[in-house]
Amino acid sequence: MPVQRLNHAVLFVRDVDRSTAFYRDVLGFRVKVEMPGKAVFLQAEGSTNDHDLGLFAVGAGAGPSEAGRRTVGLYHLAWEVDTLAELARIRGALQDAGALVGASDHATTKALYAADPDGIEFEVSWLLPADLITPDIQAAGATTRPLDLDAEIARFGAQTRGGIGVSVPLPA
Repeated sequence: MPVQRLNHAVLFVRDVDRSTAFYRDVLGFRVKVEMPGKAVFLQAEGSTNDHDLGLFAVGAGAGPSEAGRRTVGLYHLAWEVDTLAELARIRGALQDAGALVGASDHATTKALYAADPDGIEFEVSWLLPADLITPDIQAAGATTRPLDLDAEIARFGAQTRGGIGVSVPLPA
């Protein structure tokens, strides 16, 4: 199965309108199809997918996900951004929304962790381009440190395109 990319994810949420507002206002998703109060299909900024995220309402009485604590299930989704400047912009939006729960430096990946209104965790990350992965960075790949985003911007540049040669094909 030669997977090329993740096409979309679907989440069960308590209140589809509240979740739609979060993904739209904080992360910039656009509503593509809406079944009021029941389901919404959203497209990420810059995406050409029909939709990238589906939200289905299960009602206010739904309990929290226990995945990873008492049950199996998905830990989080990870969305990749093109530049560290974009990662910094999203960090501000997540902070303003009270949704940012962590920030980690995984050597080749610079990651923000956040939770949506239902506590569903997700990651927004920037991947170091292949030509910047040195042997010392590669060796540090198994470590996790706190993310100093300003230092990473100073080191790699705010507008350096991430993931080139890693998750994004090298230019022809």
